[in-house]
Amino acid sequence: MKIDEGISKAIQTHLGYSDEEMALFKANPRNAEVLSLTPVLKEKTIVIEVVEAHGCNSQHKKGDRFYFDGTGNLITKLNPKKICCFALSPISALVFGAHELIYAGVDPNQMRFKRTGCFDTGIKCGGWGHIVMELKVEERK
Repeated sequence: MKIDEGISKAIQTHLGYSDEEMALFKANPRNAEVLSLTPVLKEKTIVIEVVEAHGCNSQHKKGDRFYFDGTGNLITKLNPKKICCFALSPISALVFGAHELIYAGVDPNQMRFKRTGCFDTGIKCGGWGHIVMELKVEERK
C-alpha cells in the first residue's frame, strides 16, 4: 500500500520530519496500513470510566469519565479539571489495546480485559486511595 503524496506532505509537516525521516516513515509498510484506518479512528471516541473509587487524592469518583479522540488524544474540554497522572499511565495501555483491535478489524469493546487501576494501591495496602477504570469505545457524536 502506497501513501498518497498529499497525505505524505501533510504528515511530514505535522510531525516535523526531515526528508530523510519521511523516507523512513514511508518505507515501513505498517505506517501506510495505519494511515488507511485513520478515517475509522476519527469516528471513534475512547471513554475511560471510573467504575470504583475510594480515597482518591484527585477526588475521582465512580462515574467520572475521561475522553480521548479515536487517535488517543485527551479531549481536554470534555474532561474533569484535574486528572491524576497515576490514572493516565495505565490508561495508555487500554488505549493502545483498543487501537490494535481496531487495526485488526475487531470491535475494541470486545476486549476481554478492559479494566485497569491507578498506580496507588489504596489505604489497605499502604497507599492513599485507588480507582478502577474501564474502557469503552463509542461512535463519535
